Amino acid sequence: MSTVWRIATMLLLALGLATLLGGGPAVAAEGDQFKIAGNVQNKGEAIEGVSITVDGPGGPQTVVTGPRGQWQVSVPESAEYTVTLDVDTLPEGITLDDPEDDTPETKEVTPNVPFAPKAVNFFIGEGERESTAFASQLVQRLVQGINFGLMLGLASVGLSLVFGTTGISNFAHGEMVTFGAVIALWIGGTAFIGASLWIALPLAVLLSGLLGLAMDAVIWRPLRHRSVGVVQLMIVSIGLSLAIRYVFQYFIGGGTEQLPGSTAQKIDIIGPIRMTKVDIVSMVIAVVVIVAFAIWLTSSRLGKATRAISDNPGLAAASGIDVDFVVRVVWIMASALAGLAGVLYAYYRPGIKWDMGTQVLLLMFAAVTLGGLGTAFGALIGALIIGIIVETSSLFIPADLRFASALAILIIILLVRPQGILGRRERIG
Repeated sequence: MSTVWRIATMLLLALGLATLLGGGPAVAAEGDQFKIAGNVQNKGEAIEGVSITVDGPGGPQTVVTGPRGQWQVSVPESAEYTVTLDVDTLPEGITLDDPEDDTPETKEVTPNVPFAPKAVNFFIGEGERESTAFASQLVQRLVQGINFGLMLGLASVGLSLVFGTTGISNFAHGEMVTFGAVIALWIGGTAFIGASLWIALPLAVLLSGLLGLAMDAVIWRPLRHRSVGVVQLMIVSIGLSLAIRYVFQYFIGGGTEQLPGSTAQKIDIIGPIRMTKVDIVSMVIAVVVIVAFAIWLTSSRLGKATRAISDNPGLAAASGIDVDFVVRVVWIMASALAGLAGVLYAYYRPGIKWDMGTQVLLLMFAAVTLGGLGTAFGALIGALIIGIIVETSSLFIPADLRFASALAILIIILLVRPQGILGRRERIG
């Protein structure tokens, strides 16, 4: 078994451990035996960030719909509960007006089977169903996959650079993604400073880069100089990920916040392709940044030094390259790219949550491993493949399993080419 294969396996196992420690669902209390759950959809499309209040025995509980429009609460007993949808949290232009119902936003329900959720759904525009040809759906999904892959590539390239130059599997990279989105929300959100998004975006990227510089100066550089092992560094990154994640939750809460313009309407582009103006701008920004990064990495002196350290750190140091300086620059760039990816991902979801970076961390590692560990261009190619697979696979399998389809492709490719698409086969001994 090659070194790359062992490292990839260790990464995936460690990420699973991190998910169990910090990202898994909370265990219900002993009395919470009954559940009420449902969906909020508009013409078949899930609506995220809608507030639902369930009132009855035990007092009112308020939850917010997730990325797939789903919500769930636990209640203490089998009794009648009132489920109310907060119409003020619906996206602009969407209402619950129903001539046959005086209170369409309120429903009564009684859960009567322990541990089996009682369904309460709000389907808006349910009577207006439109069928779309499979070819049109496939084209639309391909475009969405490229959009998602470009965003994922921005974050994955930084993760790959850090691994290539330092050997650190940074499990806190997902929190760097969240950090960029949170800073953009703090600067550009209407409930906060309220500055223009064109001011919030560069400031979020700048502050994300400064976060990477601070983390390297305070944590990673001292640990490197003490020759701390790879496994210990990985454990430190897992602990750092958990700590930063819950700091985010403390400051922004457990709900979903929206950046300005996240509810923009889709417009017709070419044929069956429909996108929002925000999606188009996001793709243009991602392409420009990736091209600029590629030119820097291949043409600049510092970029060539980064590639040399990634290939052979000892030889690069012997050649007179200041390894510490280059690694410091890598941390800044990796964090800045992750912060930019976080802002774009906040529009893609749409919405900002305290654990949004953790939700795509496994896909980032999959992209890096698929493309070849330590190769920045391989990470970009892997991210595009992962993004397209994630989006198009939902045409054939349930949407809840779309991330699993990307990991299945990863396993198949690694069985054929263990070093990844652009990785180099290593010889042991």
